[in-house]
Amino acid sequence: MKTTLTLRTPGGLSLRTDVRALVVVVALLLAACAASVVLIGTGDFPISFGDVLKTLAGNGTAGQDFVVNELRLPRVLVGLLVGASLGLGGAPFQSISRNPLGSPDVLGLSQGATSGALVVIVLLSGTAAQVTVGALAGGLVTGLAIHLLAWKQGVHGYRLVLVGIGVSAVVTAVNGYLLTKADLVDATRAVVWMTGSLDGRDWSQVWPLLALCAVLVPLVLVNARGLRMMEMGDDVSHALGVRVERVRTLLMVAAVLLTAAATAAAGPVSFVALTAPQLARRLTRAPGPNLVPSLCMGATLLVTADWAAQRAFGADQLPVGVVTGVLGGVYLLWLLVTERRAGRI
Repeated sequence: MKTTLTLRTPGGLSLRTDVRALVVVVALLLAACAASVVLIGTGDFPISFGDVLKTLAGNGTAGQDFVVNELRLPRVLVGLLVGASLGLGGAPFQSISRNPLGSPDVLGLSQGATSGALVVIVLLSGTAAQVTVGALAGGLVTGLAIHLLAWKQGVHGYRLVLVGIGVSAVVTAVNGYLLTKADLVDATRAVVWMTGSLDGRDWSQVWPLLALCAVLVPLVLVNARGLRMMEMGDDVSHALGVRVERVRTLLMVAAVLLTAAATAAAGPVSFVALTAPQLARRLTRAPGPNLVPSLCMGATLLVTADWAAQRAFGADQLPVGVVTGVLGGVYLLWLLVTERRAGRI
């Protein structure tokens, strides 16, 4: 039996929330914060958990302040924002398609953003800001192409997934072609970026991503009710007063931009957008898109994976995209087997 908590404000507004979901969100936030502090203290110049907290509060030594606030904190913040963006970006697509495979990774949106960034890197030798714009443009163009190709009196389930897989294959081929046109330096830069990495991230990547999240996250959360209604079908949603096409379009555009922005900041970090909403739903055991738990789960997954990429393999430090790719690939295989046994594929 589910337990709900009702919060009322002096102005007469009330908010009902599932207690289990609230506990999961708080636990994920604490886990993300703890993992972030551990990650900040990890490296060639190790800093204890307590000293990291003291330095963040402004009471560290000059050396600790430089290492924490200039070298490591931006990387961790980018990791948190990228993970949150991917988690929140994946949840609407899975809810709209009513398919656990309907994530930006599978649908080709990450690859589309990669294409836009590669055009800037390989053909234009652009700056980091220009790469961000290129990734956003590539993601939007790919999302528009998928939407148009999947449209047939609406966008529905497996049609969206199948079209996305086809578009992903085409865009991946385009990415390979762009790499063949690059000189050695640009190709090396592009390959490292395409792996998905947080190495060398600084405040110049934090602020644009934070600004986009400040706009897009509230936009997605405001439409959470409409998204929840849409899971019951378009006809029922219309009867309940939901403007289905408007809500669907807004959410898809916001999810595409979140995915593209995350890709621009850290490269195409694979499978976080696929696994975070699924794991969040399994923890909360709540119906609906579970947007806030998905956001928190994505942030926790990415900073934890980044710590594992740096420390779990001895002296070898891996790009975070390698770790998420391995773990996400295993999860995808398990999900496919589960869906097949349930008779859904």
